[in-house]
Amino acid sequence: MSERKPEKSDVQDFVSEYELPDNTHNFDRIWALLKEEYPDVKPSLNYSNPLELLVATVLSAQSTDVQINKVTEKLFKKYRTAVDYASADLRELENDLYSTGFYKTKAKNIKAAAQIIVEKYDGEVPKTMEELISLPGVGRKTANIVLARAFGIAEGIAVDTHVKRVSGRLGLTKNSDPGKIEKDLILLARKEDLDSISMTLIYHGRKICQAKKPKCPSCVVNQLCPSSVIFMNMYYL
Repeated sequence: MSERKPEKSDVQDFVSEYELPDNTHNFDRIWALLKEEYPDVKPSLNYSNPLELLVATVLSAQSTDVQINKVTEKLFKKYRTAVDYASADLRELENDLYSTGFYKTKAKNIKAAAQIIVEKYDGEVPKTMEELISLPGVGRKTANIVLARAFGIAEGIAVDTHVKRVSGRLGLTKNSDPGKIEKDLILLARKEDLDSISMTLIYHGRKICQAKKPKCPSCVVNQLCPSSVIFMNMYYL
């Protein structure tokens, strides 16, 4: 590991500048501790059916789940079926999504995806990875979430910014590409744990392993984390 001590101004994710050791051999111990710390992880987005989950997940990009839940509280009362989204006036839909950020792109993708769902899948959200990622605005992360939480299908691991950051700091992957990170984690995990791993790492990233100043002294896996010594030296010693 490099001996260079990072500057305190460089706080976003300076640990990436260090050559962290491979820590995959500790995955089972890390996962056991995290499961014990977060025993009841649940999705933060509110939804009641596969279509609502799909829409909410698409909207959650570059936004917070809290904000999306505020928007969808009204949105799901106005648009109840794929037909409603498919036939929506684009300008009106943009206005409904304005506070989610990137609302023009999101409105365009949701309307286009709904049109495909209506025309090709009889108005029902498809249940395979291949079909889901063919929809506008839907990548593997969104598809994994929909498959796991709407249909109970463990296809892979949804990799967002928290999963990417935490898994990298823990030394469970050396990749930065979400697709490659997903493959690395799938090799370590049991299939039945795939979705809960994603939610658990997200919880841990939000609560403890934050981007700017991780709370290493309070972290249940700090003794197994190769990054903790770097952050402890920077912030707490």
